Amino acid sequence: MSVKRIAILGSTGSIGTQALEVIGENPGLFSAYVITAQNNAELLIQQAKQFKPAYAIICNEKYYPLVKEALASTEVKVLTGIKAIHEIVSDPEIDMVLTAMVGFAGLEPTINAIEAGKDIALANKETLVVAGELITGLAKKYKVNILPVDSEHSAIFQCLEGEDPASIEKLILTASGGPFRGKGLDFLENVSPAAALKHPNWVMGSKITIDSASLMNKGLEVIEAKWLFDIEPHKIEVVVHPQSIIHSMVQFRDGSIKAQMGLPDMKLPIQYALAYPNRIRNNFKRFDFTQYPNLSFESPDIKTFRNLALAFEAIKQGGNMPCIVNAANEIAVAGFLKGEIGFVTMSSIIESSMQHIAFVAEPSLEDYLNTDRETRIFAQKLVENLPVKTFTN
Repeated sequence: MSVKRIAILGSTGSIGTQALEVIGENPGLFSAYVITAQNNAELLIQQAKQFKPAYAIICNEKYYPLVKEALASTEVKVLTGIKAIHEIVSDPEIDMVLTAMVGFAGLEPTINAIEAGKDIALANKETLVVAGELITGLAKKYKVNILPVDSEHSAIFQCLEGEDPASIEKLILTASGGPFRGKGLDFLENVSPAAALKHPNWVMGSKITIDSASLMNKGLEVIEAKWLFDIEPHKIEVVVHPQSIIHSMVQFRDGSIKAQMGLPDMKLPIQYALAYPNRIRNNFKRFDFTQYPNLSFESPDIKTFRNLALAFEAIKQGGNMPCIVNAANEIAVAGFLKGEIGFVTMSSIIESSMQHIAFVAEPSLEDYLNTDRETRIFAQKLVENLPVKTFTN
C-alpha cells in the first residue's frame, strides 16, 4: 500500500483523535493531510505540530490568530471558517475524507468530497440520516466508496463482504442499552446530564453519548443502515446486547447469521475503513471468550425510550422527516446538556417537531437546508418556553 493521505474533518473529537492514533501507529500507510476543529484550538495546534499536515483549519474565526501564530514556524497552512472545509475536500492530494464532524455540519463537505471523487470514511451518521438518498445517489454517480466507521455499520459491512445482497433476510443492529437500560420513566424524568454521560462500554463525544442513552443513536443508525445497505426498514432489527461484544449481525435467507465481534474499541472500525480493502496488523487488545462466558440479548424498550420508535416512524415516512428528527434531536440534546430540559422531554420536542414542520416528500438539497433551519428554530422555541429543569438522579 502507498501512503494514503487522509483529510480528517473533526480531528479534535473522539473519532478524530482515535483516527490520528491509528495514523500515528501506521506512518508507512497513512498520513494526516488535513485536520480541522470547530473550537478546540489548543488541541488542533498540538495535532498539527505532531502530525505535520498540509492544512489545519479552525472553523471558529476568533481562534484563527491564535492557531496562525502558534504554527507560524511550521509549514502547516492555517485556514479558517466552514467555507474553507467545504473547499479543502476537493484538494487533488487527498485520497480519503474522514467525516467526523458532529451533526448536520458534515453534510455539505461530504457532498463536495464525493463530487471531487474522494472515498468517504463516514463517522458523521447525520449525513445519511438527513440526506441519505441524495448522498448515496451521488456516491454511485461519482463511483465513490462510502465506508462506515460506526462500529455497528462497519460490522454489517464486514459481514456482507463476498455476499449477494439479495440473500439478506435482515440486518440486526446491536445496542448496549446505555446507562439507563431497564429504568422506567419515573427514574428518567430526573436523570442529570452527568449521569447520562456515563456510558457503560464506549468512550465517545457528549452528543453521541446522550443519543446512546436515549436510544436515538440506534434510531439514527437504523436510518443510516437503510441507505448504506439499500435495505427496507422492516428488514432492520434492533437488539439490546449489554456487553457490546457483538457489534452487529446479518441474517441470510437460509437462516444463517454472521456476526462481527470484538472488544469495544472504535479504533478497529476506524482502521478498517482507512485501510479498506486491506486488513492490517495492530496491537489492540484481543477478545478472550473465557472472560465473557455469558453474552445476553433483549428487546429494546421503545415505550420508555421513544426516540427509537420516532426514528423508525421517520424513515417509514421518508422525505425530509429524518431531517426533521435529526435537527430537533440536536437542539434537544443541547438543551439537555445545558440543564434546560429533562431527559424525557427530548422525545417530546422531537415528536412535536415531526408534527409541526412541513413535510416534503421529495426534498432537494435546498429543502434539506430549509428544513434543518426551520426545525432548529421551532425546537429551540420549545426548549426556551419550558421551565428550567432540576435533577435528582
